[in-house]
Amino acid sequence: MLHTNIIKVTDLQMPELEVYTRLSENQLFHYFEPDTGIFIAESPIVIGRALDAGYIPVSILAEENELDKAAAEILARCGNVPIYTAPMEVLTKLTGFALTRGLLCAMRRKHLPSIETVCSGARRIAVLENVMNPTNVGAIFRSAAALNMDAVLLTSGCSDPLYRRAIRVSMGTVFQIPWTVFERNGTWPRPAMDTLHQLGFKTAAMALTDQSVRIDDPAVLAEEKLAIVLGTEGDGLAQDTIADCDYTIRIPMTHGVDSLNVAAASAVAFWQLGNQRVEGNA
Repeated sequence: MLHTNIIKVTDLQMPELEVYTRLSENQLFHYFEPDTGIFIAESPIVIGRALDAGYIPVSILAEENELDKAAAEILARCGNVPIYTAPMEVLTKLTGFALTRGLLCAMRRKHLPSIETVCSGARRIAVLENVMNPTNVGAIFRSAAALNMDAVLLTSGCSDPLYRRAIRVSMGTVFQIPWTVFERNGTWPRPAMDTLHQLGFKTAAMALTDQSVRIDDPAVLAEEKLAIVLGTEGDGLAQDTIADCDYTIRIPMTHGVDSLNVAAASAVAFWQLGNQRVEGNA
């Protein structure tokens, strides 16, 4: 396919390329301030999922050999946005790493929705409190999408789901499952937890305490609407959060192991609690 908007990279210092090469995640977040910023999506499958979710491309950085291969369909969907292109060795030098399938896309962020919008029609949601590692955030989103979670809510202390690494680890599922940040809608844990209760959710904190019950506890499984609350790596959930939740739940373990990485624990919990169905419902 002939593209009239291809720009060959001849100068590695081109200012148009700074979004891919020199700007930090925080600078990208504030790029169009006071309007929403931008993020970088990598690989055809991830960019395709972002386009499916209605995100708007700003520009593309592509390996020249990929223009008529795996990237062709994506390029056709992006209209007339600038396509900057160069051989892989030039792009690797430019970005500092090898591009996945030779394709990056800068895209506009959306305004975050309200808690009520994200939770509309949801039965099982994940709540992340100060999960700061973008790898863990991306992995949790991938598990949430795969294991029957309907939405993800995050505190502002969490790594941004639209950071490049979080997007890549999630395989683009951050674009497939509804999410928002609590502090845009009310402080966590109060009054944001009150909002969840008003929406009909019971809250279950994943923590090791004397009051915790197994994740297959019949009372927990029977809840029609449940929010599974997970804490940061190492320290876990804040004590105030645990005290405010309706349940405290734990994963039964063997061989003296007392805890799992938050991403691994989320997958176990989502599988157990997301696979449950209220009697009479599909």
